[in-house]
Amino acid sequence: MSDALKNQRTYALVGHGGCGKTSVAEMLLFKTGIINRLGKIEEGTTALDYEPEEIKRRGSIQPGFASYKWNKNQHFLIDAPGDANFSGDLSYLLTAADSTVLVIDAVDGVKPHTRKVWSEIQKAGLPAVVFINKMDRDRADFDTAFAGLSDMLGIKPVLLYHPIGAREDFKGVVDMLANKALLFDDDGNATPGDIPADMADEIETMRETMIENVAESDEQLMETYFEEGELTHEQLIQGLKTGVVSGELVPVVVGAALENKGADMLLDTVQDLLPSPLDHADWTGKDESVRKSSPDEPLAAFVFKTLADPFAGQLTVVRVLSGTLNADSALQNATRDEKERVGQLLLMEGKEQKQTKDPMGPGAIVTLSKLKATRTGDTLVPEKGEFELQPPELAPQLITYALAPAEKGDEDKVYAAVSKLLDEDITLSLARDEETGDTLLSGMGQNHIEISAERAKRRSKVQIVLKTPKVPYRETLKGKATEIQGRHKKQSGGRGQFGDCWIHMEPLAAGSGYEFENKIVGGAIPGQFIPAVDKGIQEASQRGFLAGYPLIDFKVTLYDGTYHKVDSSEMAFKVAGSLAYKKACEKAGVKLLEPIMLVSVSVPDSFMGDVIGDLSGRRGKVLGSDSNAGITEIRAHVPMAEVLKYAPDLNSMTGGQGTFAMEFDHYEECPPNVSEQVIKASQAEADAE
Repeated sequence: MSDALKNQRTYALVGHGGCGKTSVAEMLLFKTGIINRLGKIEEGTTALDYEPEEIKRRGSIQPGFASYKWNKNQHFLIDAPGDANFSGDLSYLLTAADSTVLVIDAVDGVKPHTRKVWSEIQKAGLPAVVFINKMDRDRADFDTAFAGLSDMLGIKPVLLYHPIGAREDFKGVVDMLANKALLFDDDGNATPGDIPADMADEIETMRETMIENVAESDEQLMETYFEEGELTHEQLIQGLKTGVVSGELVPVVVGAALENKGADMLLDTVQDLLPSPLDHADWTGKDESVRKSSPDEPLAAFVFKTLADPFAGQLTVVRVLSGTLNADSALQNATRDEKERVGQLLLMEGKEQKQTKDPMGPGAIVTLSKLKATRTGDTLVPEKGEFELQPPELAPQLITYALAPAEKGDEDKVYAAVSKLLDEDITLSLARDEETGDTLLSGMGQNHIEISAERAKRRSKVQIVLKTPKVPYRETLKGKATEIQGRHKKQSGGRGQFGDCWIHMEPLAAGSGYEFENKIVGGAIPGQFIPAVDKGIQEASQRGFLAGYPLIDFKVTLYDGTYHKVDSSEMAFKVAGSLAYKKACEKAGVKLLEPIMLVSVSVPDSFMGDVIGDLSGRRGKVLGSDSNAGITEIRAHVPMAEVLKYAPDLNSMTGGQGTFAMEFDHYEECPPNVSEQVIKASQAEADAE
């Protein structure tokens, strides 16, 4: 098995949304004979985008998987979604890969989201090859796209194939290593040819630069190059391998996936220069234990994706970390301490699954069906195994919507329908807001939430309405209120109700929470009734005073009161506490607080002014900005109410080139006009009920 593993490749196709990753995958599958015709995203006919929502929106919403053989060597491919709405689990996909192919659009070049993708690749410590796609398109600009690799990503690109022509004149490439031209026919097949005379000088200069870059990656090669002035093809390949595995060099291939141009070059580069699973760094477990990426180690398999199949049910996609995975074997879920039985081993080719009876070693991407307890992020080991991989961190969720049924009474159906999505999409979270009563769905963006709701509706036949969630405003005291009495007395023929308490109420510093101090002396209120006063105040404070939002950061001091031996009870003192609270709020005054978010926006420099102006228009306070390689990152404090739908607005403002992240930071007092609107809306809602 080790000899086969040396030539095995497991890689992820990554890049920004719309750069053509799925078309590149389609080209590779066509070239290797897995599919017999090139599908098109626009026609909904690609092998890896098969969900109805993917076909409708013409883009990936979940990763695609395929395996193929190139020159008799096994390759496993992961097609990662590029849209920021659907790439929140990229860290999990990269954990399953040994290397990456970063796809760059020759028209758009390096975009802000490309930088985020590259950052994830670096964080995962994976080698990369760049494929500059869409050389056949109008406005394709190879020079700008290539320059962006170093200028905007800070990488050291090594051009292996230089394009001959562009747009409708893209007719071939120059193989820089072999120093010869390869010309495409109408089917995209390449045949040797002469380097165009008008390119000869440029190619010679670029080739010298390439050889120097390769030589610099290895001291021995550098010495040979200085002594002999040239390196053999074998020496160049060896130097490239060394530089790629170390992350110092990034080979660059060019092509046009829709025209089937560049498949051979990319496949050869993946095979010749990217590492095998045997080269992968040791895996680290939660207990700091270490597992080598070797077939001689005990089995460990990491669950990095869960899919739902209408016929096979739940499909569990795993990366074999070490050891060998066999069909019909008993395993242990180390994460959940549950026993699992593995039946067939399946290899994915888009929506198709093909059974394999071959044992699967390190690097294999294998699909298992009908596991009862296993979820994404779990580790599978032999029955007496003790290794559990530390899963990577997920990107934070950016937006939340409230879910409601189209028909009253279907709330539980909506909750159940969306809950089923959580196993296959770990970037979603579902919760019930006890304060507002809303069912809240959080995700990576508006499209993510909307399409998730569509999937839930399609699968569960339940109608779901998406609403902007309520902003969690808070209330707090303006000043102190002293010597406040809360008195509850009621006679109704039999035993009456009597409770009487005196309190002071005062504001506390932000974030202090609630404090209750008992200063009763001499038994003015019996000890068993004092917690009831506290409870009455706390319950009343959850309903606020101005607009029905919880009152926070205040202290209550109970210092006096009276009671009746017969008529006093816990309930009476609870009511007395709530009455005292209301009087204290009225006397001290209450102000409305709104949640403030810390927002970080990354945009090309040309959009900086527009974005800062927009944030200011949302009552935001810009904290600062940093510009690097044409990208500006702007940090600002912005009220949550103003950024509930920021994702589509930023997308429109920047032509899809802006990205952002935000998190709750603190509460601030609402401006009078905003406070008035919130209070009126709250009263109107209360009247409607």
